[in-house]
Amino acid sequence: MASTDIKPTAEKPTNGKPAADKPDLAGLEAGLDALETRTAAKAPIGQILRTKALPPLLAIVLVLAAWQLAYHFQLKPHYLLPSPGDVIGSLHQDWLQGTLFGYIWTSVSRGALGFLASVAIGTPLGLLVARIPAVRAAIGPILSGLQSMPSVAWVPAAIIWFGLNDSTIYAVVLLGAVPSIANGLVAGIDQVPPLFLRAGRTIGATGINGVRHILLPAALPGYLAGLKQGWAFSWRSLMAAEIIATSPALGTGLGQLLENARTNADMPGVLAAIILILIVGIGIELLIFKPAERRVLRSRGLLTEAR
Repeated sequence: MASTDIKPTAEKPTNGKPAADKPDLAGLEAGLDALETRTAAKAPIGQILRTKALPPLLAIVLVLAAWQLAYHFQLKPHYLLPSPGDVIGSLHQDWLQGTLFGYIWTSVSRGALGFLASVAIGTPLGLLVARIPAVRAAIGPILSGLQSMPSVAWVPAAIIWFGLNDSTIYAVVLLGAVPSIANGLVAGIDQVPPLFLRAGRTIGATGINGVRHILLPAALPGYLAGLKQGWAFSWRSLMAAEIIATSPALGTGLGQLLENARTNADMPGVLAAIILILIVGIGIELLIFKPAERRVLRSRGLLTEAR
Protein backbone atom coordinates (compact mmCIF):
# COMPACT_ATOMS: atom_id res chain seq x y z
CA MET A 1 0.00 0.00 0.00
CA ALA A 2 1.34 3.40 -0.94
CA SER A 3 2.06 5.71 1.97
CA THR A 4 0.24 8.98 2.15
CA ASP A 5 2.22 12.11 3.05
CA ILE A 6 0.45 14.43 5.48
CA LYS A 7 1.42 18.02 4.97
CA PRO A 8 0.82 20.72 7.57
CA THR A 9 -1.94 23.02 6.61
CA ALA A 10 -1.66 26.77 6.89
CA GLU A 11 -3.18 28.36 9.98
CA LYS A 12 -6.67 29.46 9.25
CA PRO A 13 -7.84 32.90 10.17
CA THR A 14 -9.97 33.07 13.27
CA ASN A 15 -13.20 35.06 13.26
CA GLY A 16 -12.39 36.32 9.82
CA LYS A 17 -9.14 38.01 10.98
CA PRO A 18 -5.73 37.10 9.55
CA ALA A 19 -3.26 35.35 11.80
CA ALA A 20 -0.78 38.19 11.31
CA ASP A 21 -2.86 40.30 13.73
CA LYS A 22 -1.51 38.35 16.71
CA PRO A 23 2.06 39.66 16.41
CA ASP A 24 0.65 43.17 15.98
CA LEU A 25 -1.37 42.79 19.17
CA ALA A 26 1.68 41.49 21.03
CA GLY A 27 3.69 44.46 19.81
CA LEU A 28 1.00 46.86 20.96
CA GLU A 29 0.95 45.29 24.43
CA ALA A 30 4.73 45.46 24.62
CA GLY A 31 4.63 49.13 23.66
CA LEU A 32 2.08 49.91 26.35
CA ASP A 33 4.14 48.04 28.93
CA ALA A 34 7.23 50.00 27.93
CA LEU A 35 5.32 53.27 28.16
CA GLU A 36 4.11 52.40 31.63
CA THR A 37 7.63 51.41 32.69
CA ARG A 38 9.08 54.72 31.54
CA THR A 39 6.37 56.64 33.40
CA ALA A 40 7.09 54.81 36.66
CA ALA A 41 10.88 55.15 36.36
CA LYS A 42 12.61 57.19 39.04
CA ALA A 43 13.83 60.65 38.17
CA PRO A 44 17.59 61.35 38.23
CA ILE A 45 19.11 62.81 41.38
CA GLY A 46 19.91 66.08 39.64
CA GLN A 47 16.32 66.54 38.56
CA ILE A 48 15.05 65.75 42.04
CA LEU A 49 17.38 68.36 43.54
CA ARG A 50 16.29 70.96 41.00
CA THR A 51 12.58 70.34 41.43
CA LYS A 52 12.38 69.42 45.12
CA ALA A 53 15.27 71.02 47.01
CA LEU A 54 16.11 74.14 45.04
CA PRO A 55 12.70 75.95 45.20
CA PRO A 56 12.37 75.86 49.02
CA LEU A 57 16.03 76.85 49.43
CA LEU A 58 15.50 79.85 47.15
CA ALA A 59 12.37 80.77 49.10
CA ILE A 60 14.32 80.67 52.39
CA VAL A 61 17.09 82.83 50.91
CA LEU A 62 14.56 85.39 49.68
CA VAL A 63 12.83 85.54 53.07
CA LEU A 64 16.15 86.01 54.88
CA ALA A 65 17.20 88.71 52.41
CA ALA A 66 13.92 90.60 52.85
CA TRP A 67 14.25 90.24 56.63
CA GLN A 68 17.80 91.58 56.58
CA LEU A 69 16.73 94.53 54.41
CA ALA A 70 13.88 95.34 56.80
CA TYR A 71 16.37 95.26 59.66
CA HIS A 72 18.89 97.39 57.76
CA PHE A 73 16.38 100.12 56.87
CA GLN A 74 14.83 99.95 60.38
CA LEU A 75 11.24 99.38 59.39
CA LYS A 76 10.91 98.65 63.09
CA PRO A 77 13.36 99.53 65.86
CA HIS A 78 16.06 96.93 66.31
CA TYR A 79 14.74 95.88 69.70
CA LEU A 80 11.42 95.02 68.03
CA LEU A 81 12.81 93.51 64.82
CA PRO A 82 16.16 91.79 65.41
CA SER A 83 18.32 90.65 62.51
CA PRO A 84 18.54 87.03 61.35
CA GLY A 85 21.99 86.91 62.92
CA ASP A 86 20.56 87.87 66.32
CA VAL A 87 17.98 85.08 66.11
CA ILE A 88 20.61 82.55 65.08
CA GLY A 89 22.71 83.74 68.01
CA SER A 90 19.80 83.06 70.39
CA LEU A 91 19.43 79.54 69.00
CA HIS A 92 23.18 79.01 69.28
CA GLN A 93 23.11 80.09 72.92
CA ASP A 94 20.40 77.54 73.72
CA TRP A 95 22.45 74.94 71.85
CA LEU A 96 25.54 75.70 73.93
CA GLN A 97 23.52 75.50 77.14
CA GLY A 98 22.32 72.03 76.11
CA THR A 99 18.65 72.95 76.47
CA LEU A 100 17.56 73.22 72.83
CA PHE A 101 16.79 69.55 72.23
CA GLY A 102 15.07 69.34 75.62
CA TYR A 103 12.58 72.03 74.59
CA ILE A 104 11.94 70.32 71.27
CA TRP A 105 11.61 66.83 72.76
CA THR A 106 9.15 67.98 75.44
CA SER A 107 6.77 69.38 72.84
CA VAL A 108 7.24 66.67 70.20
CA SER A 109 6.68 63.84 72.71
CA ARG A 110 3.52 65.50 73.99
CA GLY A 111 2.28 66.16 70.48
CA ALA A 112 2.98 62.59 69.33
CA LEU A 113 1.28 61.01 72.36
CA GLY A 114 -1.72 63.30 72.09
CA PHE A 115 -2.00 62.64 68.35
CA LEU A 116 -1.88 58.85 68.82
CA ALA A 117 -4.57 59.07 71.48
CA SER A 118 -6.62 61.23 69.11
CA VAL A 119 -6.28 58.61 66.36
CA ALA A 120 -7.38 55.86 68.77
CA ILE A 121 -10.50 57.88 69.67
CA GLY A 122 -11.25 59.59 66.37
CA THR A 123 -11.08 56.49 64.15
CA PRO A 124 -13.87 54.43 65.80
CA LEU A 125 -15.86 57.63 66.31
CA GLY A 126 -15.60 58.41 62.58
CA LEU A 127 -16.67 54.86 61.70
CA LEU A 128 -19.74 55.14 63.91
CA VAL A 129 -20.71 58.51 62.46
CA ALA A 130 -20.17 57.34 58.88
CA ARG A 131 -22.02 54.01 59.15
CA ILE A 132 -24.88 54.70 61.58
CA PRO A 133 -27.33 57.39 60.40
CA ALA A 134 -28.69 58.04 63.90
CA VAL A 135 -25.19 58.70 65.25
CA ARG A 136 -24.42 61.00 62.32
CA ALA A 137 -27.61 62.97 62.90
CA ALA A 138 -26.86 63.25 66.62
CA ILE A 139 -23.16 64.16 66.79
CA GLY A 140 -22.14 64.91 63.20
CA PRO A 141 -22.91 68.66 63.52
CA ILE A 142 -21.21 68.72 66.93
CA LEU A 143 -18.01 67.31 65.43
CA SER A 144 -18.07 69.94 62.68
CA GLY A 145 -18.58 72.67 65.26
CA LEU A 146 -15.74 71.39 67.44
CA GLN A 147 -13.45 71.24 64.41
CA SER A 148 -14.03 74.92 63.64
CA MET A 149 -13.67 75.99 67.27
CA PRO A 150 -10.28 77.54 68.19
CA SER A 151 -8.37 75.18 70.44
CA VAL A 152 -7.17 78.01 72.64
CA ALA A 153 -10.75 78.44 73.88
CA TRP A 154 -10.48 75.10 75.70
CA VAL A 155 -7.38 76.03 77.69
CA PRO A 156 -9.06 78.03 80.52
CA ALA A 157 -11.69 75.33 81.02
CA ALA A 158 -9.08 72.55 80.98
CA ILE A 159 -7.01 74.40 83.59
CA ILE A 160 -10.05 74.64 85.87
CA TRP A 161 -10.96 71.00 85.30
CA PHE A 162 -7.52 69.38 85.60
CA GLY A 163 -5.17 71.99 87.07
CA LEU A 164 -1.71 72.90 85.80
CA ASN A 165 -0.50 69.45 84.77
CA ASP A 166 -0.10 67.31 81.68
CA SER A 167 -3.78 66.31 81.74
CA THR A 168 -4.72 69.87 80.79
CA ILE A 169 -2.42 69.85 77.79
CA TYR A 170 -3.57 66.44 76.55
CA ALA A 171 -7.22 67.39 76.98
CA VAL A 172 -6.74 70.45 74.76
CA VAL A 173 -4.89 68.38 72.16
CA LEU A 174 -7.63 65.73 72.08
CA LEU A 175 -10.40 68.29 71.77
CA GLY A 176 -8.56 69.90 68.88
CA ALA A 177 -7.52 66.78 66.94
CA VAL A 178 -10.27 64.18 67.42
CA PRO A 179 -12.96 66.05 65.41
CA SER A 180 -10.61 66.54 62.45
CA ILE A 181 -9.61 62.87 62.35
CA ALA A 182 -13.21 61.68 62.69
CA ASN A 183 -14.50 64.07 60.01
CA GLY A 184 -11.67 63.09 57.67
CA LEU A 185 -12.60 59.42 57.98
CA VAL A 186 -16.28 60.23 57.47
CA ALA A 187 -15.45 62.15 54.29
CA GLY A 188 -13.32 59.26 53.02
CA ILE A 189 -16.03 56.67 53.72
CA ASP A 190 -18.68 58.82 52.04
CA GLN A 191 -16.62 58.67 48.83
CA VAL A 192 -16.34 54.86 48.79
CA PRO A 193 -18.42 53.46 45.89
CA PRO A 194 -21.28 51.26 47.14
CA LEU A 195 -20.15 48.60 44.67
CA PHE A 196 -17.06 47.99 46.82
CA LEU A 197 -19.19 47.25 49.86
CA ARG A 198 -21.52 44.94 47.93
CA ALA A 199 -18.53 43.08 46.50
CA GLY A 200 -17.10 42.72 49.99
CA ARG A 201 -20.33 41.26 51.33
CA THR A 202 -20.40 38.85 48.40
CA ILE A 203 -17.03 37.39 49.37
CA GLY A 204 -17.92 37.33 53.05
CA ALA A 205 -16.12 40.51 54.19
CA THR A 206 -18.68 41.75 56.71
CA GLY A 207 -18.45 43.32 60.14
CA ILE A 208 -14.92 43.95 61.35
CA ASN A 209 -13.44 42.12 58.36
CA GLY A 210 -15.37 44.35 56.00
CA VAL A 211 -14.13 47.46 57.79
CA ARG A 212 -10.55 46.23 57.84
CA HIS A 213 -10.26 44.84 54.32
CA ILE A 214 -12.79 46.88 52.33
CA LEU A 215 -13.94 50.09 53.99
CA LEU A 216 -10.73 51.51 55.48
CA PRO A 217 -8.49 50.74 52.46
CA ALA A 218 -11.05 52.31 50.11
CA ALA A 219 -11.40 55.38 52.36
CA LEU A 220 -7.65 55.70 52.93
CA PRO A 221 -7.05 58.94 50.93
CA GLY A 222 -9.71 60.83 52.87
CA TYR A 223 -8.62 59.24 56.14
CA LEU A 224 -5.01 60.25 55.49
CA ALA A 225 -6.12 63.83 54.81
CA GLY A 226 -7.96 63.76 58.14
CA LEU A 227 -4.84 62.46 59.89
CA LYS A 228 -2.73 65.27 58.42
CA GLN A 229 -5.25 67.85 59.54
CA GLY A 230 -5.51 66.13 62.90
CA TRP A 231 -1.76 66.44 63.42
CA ALA A 232 -1.92 70.13 62.47
CA PHE A 233 -4.67 70.67 65.04
CA SER A 234 -2.71 68.64 67.62
CA TRP A 235 0.39 70.78 67.15
CA ARG A 236 -1.52 74.08 67.25
CA SER A 237 -3.53 73.00 70.28
CA LEU A 238 -0.36 71.92 72.04
CA MET A 239 1.32 75.28 71.43
CA ALA A 240 -1.75 77.15 72.70
CA ALA A 241 -1.85 75.02 75.84
CA GLU A 242 1.88 75.38 76.51
CA ILE A 243 1.75 79.17 76.08
CA ILE A 244 -1.13 79.65 78.53
CA ALA A 245 -0.69 76.76 80.98
CA THR A 246 2.81 77.50 82.25
CA SER A 247 4.16 75.88 85.38
CA PRO A 248 7.55 74.54 86.53
CA ALA A 249 5.88 71.16 87.01
CA LEU A 250 5.04 71.02 83.29
CA GLY A 251 8.60 71.44 82.10
CA THR A 252 9.57 73.76 79.27
CA GLY A 253 8.31 73.05 75.78
CA LEU A 254 8.45 75.26 72.74
CA GLY A 255 5.24 77.06 73.67
CA GLN A 256 6.49 77.89 77.16
CA LEU A 257 9.86 78.90 75.67
CA LEU A 258 7.99 81.37 73.47
CA GLU A 259 6.00 82.73 76.39
CA ASN A 260 9.12 83.09 78.57
CA ALA A 261 10.85 85.07 75.82
CA ARG A 262 7.80 87.32 75.49
CA THR A 263 7.71 87.91 79.24
CA ASN A 264 11.38 88.94 79.17
CA ALA A 265 10.87 91.13 76.07
CA ASP A 266 13.47 89.00 74.29
CA MET A 267 12.56 89.41 70.63
CA PRO A 268 15.40 87.23 69.30
CA GLY A 269 14.18 84.49 71.65
CA VAL A 270 10.57 85.00 70.53
CA LEU A 271 11.47 84.67 66.85
CA ALA A 272 13.79 81.74 67.58
CA ALA A 273 10.94 79.87 69.31
CA ILE A 274 8.58 80.63 66.41
CA ILE A 275 11.13 79.30 63.92
CA LEU A 276 11.60 76.11 65.95
CA ILE A 277 7.83 75.54 66.06
CA LEU A 278 7.68 76.04 62.29
CA ILE A 279 10.60 73.69 61.64
CA VAL A 280 9.10 70.89 63.73
CA GLY A 281 5.75 71.21 61.95
CA ILE A 282 7.37 71.12 58.52
CA GLY A 283 9.65 68.25 59.53
CA ILE A 284 6.77 66.04 60.67
CA GLU A 285 4.96 66.75 57.43
CA LEU A 286 7.96 65.89 55.23
CA LEU A 287 9.18 62.87 57.20
CA ILE A 288 5.88 61.14 58.00
CA PHE A 289 2.82 62.37 56.16
CA LYS A 290 4.34 63.21 52.78
CA PRO A 291 5.86 59.71 52.25
CA ALA A 292 2.60 58.11 53.41
CA GLU A 293 0.62 60.25 50.97
CA ARG A 294 2.97 59.40 48.11
CA ARG A 295 2.69 55.69 48.89
CA VAL A 296 -1.11 55.83 48.86
CA LEU A 297 -1.20 57.80 45.61
CA ARG A 298 1.34 55.47 43.99
CA SER A 299 -0.68 52.40 44.97
CA ARG A 300 -3.68 53.91 43.21
CA GLY A 301 -1.79 55.07 40.12
CA LEU A 302 -2.38 58.74 40.94
CA LEU A 303 1.21 59.85 41.55
CA THR A 304 2.46 62.39 39.02
CA GLU A 305 5.96 63.68 38.42
CA ALA A 306 5.04 67.07 39.87
CA ARG A 307 4.38 65.53 43.30
